[in-house]
Amino acid sequence: MVLDTGATHAGAPDAALAQEFVQFCVDAGVLRFGEFKTKAGRLSPYFFNAGLFDDGAKLARLAQFYAKALIASGVEFDMIFGPAYKGIPLGAALAIELSRLGLNVPFAYNRKEAKDHGEGGTLVGAPLQGRVLIVDDVMSAGTAARESIALIRAAGAIPHAVTIALDRQEKATEVGPDGSVRDVDHSAVQYVQRELGLQVCAIATLADLLQYLNVHTGGELDAHRQRVQAYRLRYGVN
Repeated sequence: MVLDTGATHAGAPDAALAQEFVQFCVDAGVLRFGEFKTKAGRLSPYFFNAGLFDDGAKLARLAQFYAKALIASGVEFDMIFGPAYKGIPLGAALAIELSRLGLNVPFAYNRKEAKDHGEGGTLVGAPLQGRVLIVDDVMSAGTAARESIALIRAAGAIPHAVTIALDRQEKATEVGPDGSVRDVDHSAVQYVQRELGLQVCAIATLADLLQYLNVHTGGELDAHRQRVQAYRLRYGVN
C-alpha cells in the first residue's frame, strides 16, 4: 500500500503540528536546554534525546506525530525501513500507527552484525522492495542514511525518502585526511536531499524550536532563546 496524498515532494513541517511536537518533547524531557557537547564538538544550547521516548504512551504519541507529518507532506512510499538501532522501534511504532489509520505497509530493519545461524544475514522483516521510507530520530551527518541507502539498493529496492523527528538545520562537518574537522555549507538533511536525491520529512525543525521559545517567554526561557538564536547564527543553514 502507498501513502499518497497527491503532493510531489516533502515541504516544510506543518507549523501547528511542529509546535505541538516541540511542546510534547519538552514535557517528556526529550528536549532539554542547557549546554551539551555534540558529536561535532560543538556546544549546543539544546539536546534532543529520542532514547527518552521510553514508555508505551510516549512511543505511541511519537508515532502519531510521524504519521501526521508524513500524511501532510504527501511523501509516497511502499514500505518502512528502520536502521539499527534507534530506527528499529521508531519504524515499528510508525508501521503500527499507519496500520491503525488503515495504511498497512511492510516493515524491515537491519542488524549491526550479520547473523550466522537461523535465517542469517543482516536484514529482518519484510523483503526490501519498491520505494522505501527510512525512519530515524535526527540526522547529524547523514552517515546512517548512507548506510541504509546502500543496504536498500543492494536488496534491489529504491531508497526513496527519509522521515526524522527533528531537523537541526545546522552545518554538517567533514573530516579531512589529517583528521581535522571542518564545517561545510550544507546540513545533513540538505546533503541527503541534494546529493542522494531522497525526500526528507521532518516533524519539526530548529526554526520551529525557536518559534516555540519566542512564544513561551519569561525566566530561563528568555536566556535559552538567546543562546539558541546565537547557535543558529553561528552554525545554521538556510
